[in-house]
Amino acid sequence: MSIELEGKIAVVTGGATGIGLGIAKRFAEAGAKVLIVDIDGKQAQFAADNLSKSSDSVVAMQVDIAQEDAGERIIAKCIETFKTIDILVNNAGIFPQVPMLEMAPDLFDKVYRINLKGLAFTAKAAALKMIEGGKGGKIINIASIDAFHPSMIGLAAYDASKGGVVMFTKSLALELGKYGIHVNAIAPGGIQTEGTSKPLEGSKLTGEQMKKMMDDFTKRIPLGRMGMPDDIAKVAVFLASSYSDYITGETIIVDGGMLLS
Repeated sequence: MSIELEGKIAVVTGGATGIGLGIAKRFAEAGAKVLIVDIDGKQAQFAADNLSKSSDSVVAMQVDIAQEDAGERIIAKCIETFKTIDILVNNAGIFPQVPMLEMAPDLFDKVYRINLKGLAFTAKAAALKMIEGGKGGKIINIASIDAFHPSMIGLAAYDASKGGVVMFTKSLALELGKYGIHVNAIAPGGIQTEGTSKPLEGSKLTGEQMKKMMDDFTKRIPLGRMGMPDDIAKVAVFLASSYSDYITGETIIVDGGMLLS
């Protein structure tokens, strides 16, 4: 049984590369029209051009999710382009690797502005339009297994922000249930993307040390491999579809069993 999103309108933040691009690709294949939002406008347009089956099925938008009005502008662009919104995927995020004892307040604030505040207010903007449309909707937040257990030293700000995403998902689901809006999250484990193939921002590890760390990480995964963006994308399609119509406030862990080890 295939999952169809025919006629649905979706927004994917951080959609130009990695997990976001994987989700946008699966959504487009399932029949949805997609607004790809990313801080890298050129990469977003490149992704949209590659995914679009017609001139108007996938559209790109350059936005810095850390800006105060980013959420409102994103949803306004979606309504202007596609007239409505059915699905929001809050995927944009950063994960600088800096031990808390070396953390500068402005970097800590930046992590929260993008990973939690930007996510929250984009969800708010989308929810208001979904309520106005009267058809309900699906909001999917990308959390992390680091919301439940730290992966490594240096991700305290990231881990705390993702823990916030999990609880925000529950709280927003409680608030929006009466409007037929489902709010769920996905917590990826180690996913092989452009960002995880090189030393993290702020990391003092060399490329060789980073590779060893990732090899050691992979050995701890019961399924024996790193995840791929499509592993997350397939779960996102499920949560965006009618197959998940009696699920809300949940976080689905997609980590190859990593939290078991």
